[in-house]
Amino acid sequence: MPLSLYLHIPFCSTRCSYCDFNTYAGLEDRIPAYVEALALELRRVAAALRDADTQGDGLSTHTVFFGGGTPSLLPVESIRRLLATIGEMFDLTPDAETSLEANPGTVSPAYLAELRDAGVNRLSLGAQSAALPELALLGRNHSFDDVAEAVGHARAAGFQNVSLDLIFGLPDQTVESWQDTMEKALALGTEHLSLYALSLEFGTPLRSWVTRGLVPAPDPDLAADMYEAAVRRLKESGYIQYEISNWALPRPDSEGGVESTTYACRHNLQYWRNLPYLGLGAGAHGCALGWRYANVRSPEAYIRAVTSEHRSDFAIAPAAVTKERVLGRTEMGETMLLGLRLTEEGVPEGGFARRFGIGLAAAYGAELRRFQDVGLVEWDTVGVRLTPRGRLVGNLVFEAFV
Repeated sequence: MPLSLYLHIPFCSTRCSYCDFNTYAGLEDRIPAYVEALALELRRVAAALRDADTQGDGLSTHTVFFGGGTPSLLPVESIRRLLATIGEMFDLTPDAETSLEANPGTVSPAYLAELRDAGVNRLSLGAQSAALPELALLGRNHSFDDVAEAVGHARAAGFQNVSLDLIFGLPDQTVESWQDTMEKALALGTEHLSLYALSLEFGTPLRSWVTRGLVPAPDPDLAADMYEAAVRRLKESGYIQYEISNWALPRPDSEGGVESTTYACRHNLQYWRNLPYLGLGAGAHGCALGWRYANVRSPEAYIRAVTSEHRSDFAIAPAAVTKERVLGRTEMGETMLLGLRLTEEGVPEGGFARRFGIGLAAAYGAELRRFQDVGLVEWDTVGVRLTPRGRLVGNLVFEAFV
């Protein structure tokens, strides 16, 4: 089974008010040392995996994802260096998907042209909203004009796979404002859209503002209305919903599964299908060879861990600070929890049985019948998936498999 690689770039110019990701502002001077450590971690991990490969399957890799943080803060030469290391140490498939997250307003035409030339073929832009007050509340430093300009620059650079991230359910956000954001995003014609409901995460300024009464709390019922309005509008516009929060346009003249018939993000499909991926960089998470692990969060501590001559006893993640065995019932439950996020595919009966040697009825018959009786899942000979109603209360279903 091909691997996916996630490279975490923890640097940002400023911290957004809603963000609880492992990101740091004001550390841009550490980028060169960090890139060196990433390249070294790639080499060390690849060598360890080759030593552990008893079947001679190599390190076939079909997706690479630069996430953050703000990966577009890296000079293109750093991206080239990392992609060259990946090409040297891993067996990249000819059609590998290589994604990079970027902030609108920070990517010039020259940068995007060089990025595309370096081998990045999918761009994900954090648009979030078209309303300036909402962007200000989120701590974003761009306007929607910057988003449109970035998409235009990406097209000129040769990008044929562009995604936008949008957030709904914000404090004081109206359905009309959300619909305006949707229409402006649709007008750009990007191949992919990710729509996320705002989550007030612990330790974020936005949660603190809401707790202190400085900002009104989000209205979950209104957020549900926004979500349902988006589902209808995107379907009208020809987008295919393949995951609870993700939509993709069809690919022209294509055949096969969701990743070949649409512009669905193949990297994220790896997660939702509970397939192996390596997490590299500060705070990155990975799951491979029956282990789930997380790297140390501090960029400085990460650099020290990777560049140290000390060899970790957990070779597939030399900077890991936690690791957990994921086998048997745990792996089975996570396959259900993640797979049910896929709106059409869900958890296929045949794939589940081949993987675990047991069918869905034998493994989770009681739970699935209970959810089927109340209209939250559809269950047939092909597999199981959430109903449209079930997608609104997915966490209630997911908890049964934790």
